[in-house]
Formats: sequence, structure tokens, C-alpha cells
Amino acid sequence: MTALSLPALIFDLDGTLVDTAPDLLGAMNAVLVAQGRETVDPETLRHMVGFGAASLIRQAMTATGDPVAEDMLHRLVDDFVVHYGEHIADASVPFPGVIDTLTMLTSQGVPMGVLTNKPHELALPLLDALDMSKFFGAIHGAGRFSYVKPDPRVFHHVVEDLTGHANAPALMVGDSTTDAKTARAANVPVILLSYGYTPDPVETLGADAVTGDFRDIPALARRLAKS
Repeated sequence: MTALSLPALIFDLDGTLVDTAPDLLGAMNAVLVAQGRETVDPETLRHMVGFGAASLIRQAMTATGDPVAEDMLHRLVDDFVVHYGEHIADASVPFPGVIDTLTMLTSQGVPMGVLTNKPHELALPLLDALDMSKFFGAIHGAGRFSYVKPDPRVFHHVVEDLTGHANAPALMVGDSTTDAKTARAANVPVILLSYGYTPDPVETLGADAVTGDFRDIPALARRLAKS
């Protein structure tokens, strides 16, 4: 396999590259406790992740009592971001096979980027803390633009940063319906990881390929690039 056989690979972050659920859980539960709420368990939280901090807080507040008042939401998001930022990688780790696979792809010159709805100011320090930023020619988190996934414009921004051409051959790698919708809107193939945080069975999301092993990504991407 050579780099020429692979398109640019655009990765989601939470639930795809890194298991961030433990630290997200800590931050979310800190917010809930401060509001006099019960905490949520790890399994419940895993199905809430992937739609941004505001969505996470809305879901967690609803699951533990009355929905959050909209005039409180901004403050709670700020509290969450501060706590999470202070514990960005206490327990978060790359999923099995991620580092070895990214290392191999980097050695082959495959263009790789990150596209996440995690706030940009949190995505960068997380990747830095795990010594993973070096693998990616572009990292785009929420807040860089006024729109986020599944808007296809953010996908094309990452591809353009990587290759110089917004419509260069590319492929989305993620774990959720948001990633699948992003790929469909951008008219590119999508591979979904079955170990991620989606509340829906990943096989039902319309991916071009599904795997539970990150090490399968190069072979699947090569096959999809030829189809």
C-alpha cells in the first residue's frame, strides 16, 4: 500500500481517535453536582457525546431533573469548559491501534486532519497532551467557523487546508450519525467505528464501511477509494 492509494483522511476526535468519556464524565458531573443534581453514569454519558458542550449539558440536565433554563445554559457551558480544560487528559487515552496506525499513515505521507464538534480551544490541548497533534496537517474544532458538522463546508475547509483543494479526494472517519451526515453532505465516503459514542447502532447509520478495529482503516479507505 502506498500513500497514492489513499485519499485525505478526516477523523472525528471523541469516540473515534480518543476515548474522552472519562474526563467528559468528570466535567459533566461536576456541573451537575454544583446544580444540586444527581450524577450520570459512564454508559449514559457515552450516548450524549458528539453534539457539542451545550447539547451535552441539555441532555444531562434533562436526564437528572428539569431541563436547563436557556438563560443558564451559557454559564453552565463555561463551567463545564473550565473544569474539562483543567482535566483535559487525566484519563483520556487513544483507542487501541490508533497511534500505530497514524504513525504508519504518517510515514506514508497520507494527508490527515481532525474535524470535531468539540470546541477548538479544547481539541488542540487534548491532542497536544496526548502527543497526537503531530499526525495532523489540519485540526478544526467548533468555534473556528459559525457552522459545524454536519455542514459540509467545514469538511471542505479541512480538506483544503491539507491538500490545497477543497474538493480533493477525501474520506470521513467517525463514530456517529453526525459524521455520517457530514460525509453524505460533502459527497465523500465514510467509515464508522463501532466502539464510539453513538446512541444508535452504528450499522444503521448508512456508512460505507463499519469496523470495530481502528487498524482496519487503511485497508477500508483504500478499498473505498477504488470503488
